[in-house]
Amino acid sequence: MRLAVPDLVSNSYFPAIAAVDLGLMRDEGLDVTLELHFPVTDAAEALRDGSIDFLAGAAHAPLYASRGWGGTKLLMALARNTYWFLVTRADAPWRRGEPAELRDLRIGAAPGPDLALRELLRTEGVDPEAAGIEIAPVPGTAGSGVSFGVTAAEALAQGRIDAFWANGMGTEVAVRRGVGKVILDARRDGGALASFTFPALMATRRLIGDDPAVVRAAVRAVVRAQEALRADVSVATEVGKRHFPAMEADLIAELIGRDLPYYQPAITEAAVAGLNAFTAGAGLLAGEASFDDVVATGFVPGEDG
Repeated sequence: MRLAVPDLVSNSYFPAIAAVDLGLMRDEGLDVTLELHFPVTDAAEALRDGSIDFLAGAAHAPLYASRGWGGTKLLMALARNTYWFLVTRADAPWRRGEPAELRDLRIGAAPGPDLALRELLRTEGVDPEAAGIEIAPVPGTAGSGVSFGVTAAEALAQGRIDAFWANGMGTEVAVRRGVGKVILDARRDGGALASFTFPALMATRRLIGDDPAVVRAAVRAVVRAQEALRADVSVATEVGKRHFPAMEADLIAELIGRDLPYYQPAITEAAVAGLNAFTAGAGLLAGEASFDDVVATGFVPGEDG
């Protein structure tokens, strides 16, 4: 079986990565390979079409493959809350928590995550075109095997973009190199933005219906990965050394440590309400979606895992 992530060198989908790398999927009786499939919009289509079996990605991603929840359901949360950062060049005049003040910027954002940024600006009363804000993919991220966040940090350092909207790894690299500064941490200080989406494990209704035992086993493996990281965050370094460049492998345990309070597998009614409001407001969701439409309620674990 195949589990895809839209960014491998990242903390965003790390519990799913760890579940494969640490052999937890194997322990649950599953033969699962991990692959990078960027961007998440294409990964959602691959899931729909059966090219992959599981996707660890943004909870709103299935709506790029279908304008409703007819084909895919969320199995569990990898973590809570919207999880991207808005980072500008270090010498930019803007301060943290002031996205409404942004002007005349080339912002790099991947397809999928870019929708949350656009909706954020809209709710802040910012018209990107009038404000001279261009939101586009980061140069150099079109090829296979590319880590979006790390590539975004490099593009910022080279002056090819003025800002980026990306994961915690790309953010940390840019800040530590002295080329970027954080304007917004969506998870922690994003206000309503924090409820837009979240990282989730998902599968098709077809797989859920045809082989529920496999789906339950995959969920158990990822929950066990969350538990292993909460018990000993240094496990993240071991995993990182097998998949990441040296600098990012050294950083991953620190980033995971910051995120541990959010590593809860349950998907709440409030989380789905926020997801529905975001996707409807952004024009991605047509009609209404109930909790049972979005979540595989017979599979998602409770608060205690």
